Amino acid sequence: MWHKGGFLVVFVLVDCLVFSQNVPGITWSETFKLSWNDFKDQPDPDTDVVAITASGLTFHYAIQKENDEIIGFSTEVKTSFYPEKSWVKSERANAHILSHEQLHFDITELHARRFRQQLSKLKVSKNLVETLDSIHYQIQTDLKLMQNVYDMETDFSRDIKAQAHWEQHVQEELLKLSGFKS
Repeated sequence: MWHKGGFLVVFVLVDCLVFSQNVPGITWSETFKLSWNDFKDQPDPDTDVVAITASGLTFHYAIQKENDEIIGFSTEVKTSFYPEKSWVKSERANAHILSHEQLHFDITELHARRFRQQLSKLKVSKNLVETLDSIHYQIQTDLKLMQNVYDMETDFSRDIKAQAHWEQHVQEELLKLSGFKS
């Protein structure tokens, strides 16, 4: 983690299966924007980090079988923000940092759309379960990488120009995949 004066923001990618049944989340939607009131966890007083965003993908699938042969399947991918695992140091928070946190949530939705797009191309096969698991693993890996690159390139929101570039890029990518939105 890098730190140089000002503030530090960290994103926490939550593996979808960890919280999907135990911790209530806020589902991503185009009309919903995070507010600082959504950050419910207690901040860590021993760090320079200003905010922690916990979001992730939940992925479920059902396989239909007949005579031990796969004949169909269904999938569900959901993007969630986890208030009880996200926190902010209110005295150092501002609208710019909140926008940075919102984009972490949006990046998670972008990967949900990419996931849904890949799932839409799948056909029934004897290796379907392995294929589903492989795509899921790759999407999670790509999501984590993009979140880390985003923080690095924006210097955890401190690079205003880079932040604006990322906001435009993510919005363009979300638009391209609007057919796969939550």
